[in-house]
Amino acid sequence: MYDLKITKQTFKKVEAEWMNYHHTLKEIKRLEEDVFNPYQEVWDRDENIGGGQANIIRDPTQSTVIRLSKHKQLNYLKDIVRAIDTVYQQLSKEYQAFVQIRYWSNRKLTWDGIADQCYISKRQAMRWRDEIVKITIEVLGWR
Repeated sequence: MYDLKITKQTFKKVEAEWMNYHHTLKEIKRLEEDVFNPYQEVWDRDENIGGGQANIIRDPTQSTVIRLSKHKQLNYLKDIVRAIDTVYQQLSKEYQAFVQIRYWSNRKLTWDGIADQCYISKRQAMRWRDEIVKITIEVLGWR
């Protein structure tokens, strides 16, 4: 691993992605549902007897753009989930336990609490976090 200059914002963003991993999975499912089953309003043509047009935009281009924009968001979220999955699968059991406690536990522990749960020092826990975040940034291709 080469020494990559990582901005504070990128570091925090990646750590937030680890913390939000399960929410991201739910968001992916919701977006897939929206993209593959778009809402289509059904109008009974007999109700519009006056011959005017309904007050709905029926522009297929606009519809396509909206769906494509959701695809971009969907692809972005899938890239993040794939990166986290890749990194997580490559971690040792000890590091995976750390991830479970630090990022995926409902309990909000201090660094001392995390360290105690993992049977390591507070400093070691922080080093593990740094390693995991840096590897994730590399996999994502961010800086």
